[in-house]
Amino acid sequence: MGHCDWARVNQREQAYHDREWGVPVHDDRQMFEHLTLECLQCGLSWDLMLKKREIFRACFANFQYDQIAAFGEEDVRRILNTEGMLRSERKIRAVINNARCYRKIRAEFGSFCAYLWAYTDGKTVLYTGHAEGGIPVSNGLSARVSRDLKKRGFQFVGPVTIYSHLQACGVVNDHAGDCLRYHAINAANPTVTLPPDQEVGQA
Repeated sequence: MGHCDWARVNQREQAYHDREWGVPVHDDRQMFEHLTLECLQCGLSWDLMLKKREIFRACFANFQYDQIAAFGEEDVRRILNTEGMLRSERKIRAVINNARCYRKIRAEFGSFCAYLWAYTDGKTVLYTGHAEGGIPVSNGLSARVSRDLKKRGFQFVGPVTIYSHLQACGVVNDHAGDCLRYHAINAANPTVTLPPDQEVGQA
């Protein structure tokens, strides 16, 4: 037993794999951080997101969604002019927009975590075949969540982005079956084994 293959790229990715990826998240601030990183990553490498993570935290008030929701034009300019920050105004505005949408979901469901985990009855999903390497880039669950978030006004939340988010925050456990983290997460959390769900592509 060891690590998933992708976690062997460098120490940064291995640390993320060992400490965070796939661990069920039930804290709304942490959930918003995961979701924002996935949105910012669209079209870029995940390693770049980890490399710039502290810059993102500084720009976006440590992912405190209430503070971000109140950001205005001066904040957009501040973030764009931050050294090392992504130069995508669309993504910066999307983060602010998503924080405002996030608050609405919290008002309706009590928390964003309650909203998201309701899709799986509060259980981490183990899809048949995934532990052996048959991991898609999106599936039926991510398409359903994506569709609903878009209806609620979220941006940069396509099915591929959302599938990555579900993996990151532990709604889906896609660690390899011979990975130590796969077994540790399953032992510590309620799980449900399901057949493949309208899977698209391969990661």
